[in-house]
Amino acid sequence: MIFNNHQETIADRTDHVFLYSFHPILNVAVHLFNRLWKAMEAVGLSAIIPVELSESGGTPVDDKAVLKVSQLGRTVKENVGRVVVGKDDAVELAIVALLCEGHVLIEDIPGIGKTTLAKAIARSLGCTFRRIQCTPDLLPSDITGTYIFNQKTAEFEFRPGPIMAQVVLADEINRATPRTQSALLEAMQERQVTAEGETRPLPRPFMVLATQNPIELEGTFPLPEAQLDRFLLRIRMGYPTAADDREILARFRRADPLEELTPVVTSDHLLHIQSLCREVLVAAEVEDYIIRLIRATREHAMLQLGASPRAMLALYHAVQVLAALRGRAFVIPDDIKYIAAFVLAHRLITKVDSHLRGRTTEDILNEIISAVSVPVEEEAGVKEG
Repeated sequence: MIFNNHQETIADRTDHVFLYSFHPILNVAVHLFNRLWKAMEAVGLSAIIPVELSESGGTPVDDKAVLKVSQLGRTVKENVGRVVVGKDDAVELAIVALLCEGHVLIEDIPGIGKTTLAKAIARSLGCTFRRIQCTPDLLPSDITGTYIFNQKTAEFEFRPGPIMAQVVLADEINRATPRTQSALLEAMQERQVTAEGETRPLPRPFMVLATQNPIELEGTFPLPEAQLDRFLLRIRMGYPTAADDREILARFRRADPLEELTPVVTSDHLLHIQSLCREVLVAAEVEDYIIRLIRATREHAMLQLGASPRAMLALYHAVQVLAALRGRAFVIPDDIKYIAAFVLAHRLITKVDSHLRGRTTEDILNEIISAVSVPVEEEAGVKEG
């Protein structure tokens, strides 16, 4: 039995008085257990077991559930790695967003593999997939769908748009007009689409993978803050190393391996794994650490706009998934430090003088992370064994 209070013993519990009084063997076992527990507390070993959970933490997932999550992550990463070379971190972050039921904005220069990564993720899932090539003349109805007149039945019928798929690739999203970009807002946040006054739910799982080129400004429309806030993560891939360049030449010499990629996860199994990730333990002290980081962004002198409650929830769920992918049933502060910039940087707005000094949101976030105190393992209630 695990207690809710370290100081409470089984002998003190009134609901065990009968068993304790009339069963000598149980009496001895309970007495020995209580003495062992007190000895563990005396030397600090009781912190190994997450006995006292916060009210919001609930019961953590067991090792078998964590193994399922980490195995799925490895399977998808290996499958995507057959096409995308040397970008394991970017692939892991995309899997984090997938298991959080979030969306990913892949931002980098042309030819770096943004669309290839998005298509490889989509092809690794046994889900319906549609691609939207964003252009200035793209209309909102081209995304959400519209009613057309059927001459055979003499009735108007709804023809769903590509947003009704489970995995949607919005390529070069910043080439679409603001009016068209806004058609994605309801779908990305509320998982539904409203067309001609009628609301339709989107299938689950649902994920938008969007790409954009940050250096080309001609004929583009920067995403507004409200749109950026819908993306769980922003990923930058960067140039490959010399060894990766050689591997790319060898792998793509004869054919494109993307064409041979097959699904490795079904949609039903994916939904099951997503539900397991929400049960990963976040101790009260770790939750406090997340709150302190979020509040620090709102109070920083160089930031005009800090992180919103939506950003805080995004960070919370992202670290749950990251911990499970790395084989743990609980979150540690290092998880938060690693993923905070990917979750928060695109949601923050710097002041004008920050731009003049050449400071980016990532620089300010790193400064905040360094300044906010980190809970120690004993305080967090768990210790990595």
